[in-house]
Amino acid sequence: MTELRPLIRCREIGASDLEAVAELLTRGFAGRSRDHWMSGLKRQATRDVPEGYPRFGYMLDHEGAPVGVLLLLYCARDEDGEAAIRCNLSSWYVESAFRNYAPMLTKIAQRHKEVTYVNISPASWTWRIIEAQGFRPYCSGMFVSLPALSRPAGGMTVEIVSRHVRELGGLSAKETALLTRHAASGCLSILCRTADGHAFPFILQPMRIHRGRLSPPAMQLIYCRDIADYITCAGTIGRCLLLRGKISVVLDANQRVDDLVGFYTERRGRKYFKGPHCPRLGDLSDTELVIYGP
Repeated sequence: MTELRPLIRCREIGASDLEAVAELLTRGFAGRSRDHWMSGLKRQATRDVPEGYPRFGYMLDHEGAPVGVLLLLYCARDEDGEAAIRCNLSSWYVESAFRNYAPMLTKIAQRHKEVTYVNISPASWTWRIIEAQGFRPYCSGMFVSLPALSRPAGGMTVEIVSRHVRELGGLSAKETALLTRHAASGCLSILCRTADGHAFPFILQPMRIHRGRLSPPAMQLIYCRDIADYITCAGTIGRCLLLRGKISVVLDANQRVDDLVGFYTERRGRKYFKGPHCPRLGDLSDTELVIYGP
């Protein structure tokens, strides 16, 4: 008698696969509910995706059922005036009986040489594996700032940007759309204005951090034009956040930020990239943090 080999193929995830993919991810990620995955997949189903790239990612198909999955979040970027494509590799899981087939997922997912791939939430035990795949770290850790302890800029105001705004003075149509899109996804989009009308856009998102027995209510910086802008506006932002019960803002960082009050750690926050464009610190827009939540 000949041994029957399982029929495994790697294929693009389609809309009809979402229910089964959510079930698989629920089994693979303890603490994440099926509703969590379905909500994120529904957001992926409606977001803009560059033409020619997969909407959801890839799955290992065993006789019609998913036994492995790698979600991909593609978006178009502007890199120093040049159009570019970025892909956030997210939520990789393969059932134990099929782990030998896992390289099929990573190989097909990273085949586009023109794309910059990022991994923004790698577990520490995967760092060596990721680096062996050609990824390089661009962010070593995170800086937990206490912005209310910074001096506010004189005459600066804060405007909360809602999802329904169509135009914002001082911002381009593209940047206005960025803030409103993220506000619709549950982020806090704000605009700091100086006394002379100069505008600084920011996107923040609630998160939980743990330091020993402490777990201060915090926000994560999802987007700013430059970390220097956050330093300039930190005091004003901090007072705005105090009214919302938040005392800290977490930034991507490679070292301590001397102009801010807070602390730097490399226990969390490492991020990797592979491709033609090194991501900058302070831009996590349109990533898994937004689509799937913290």
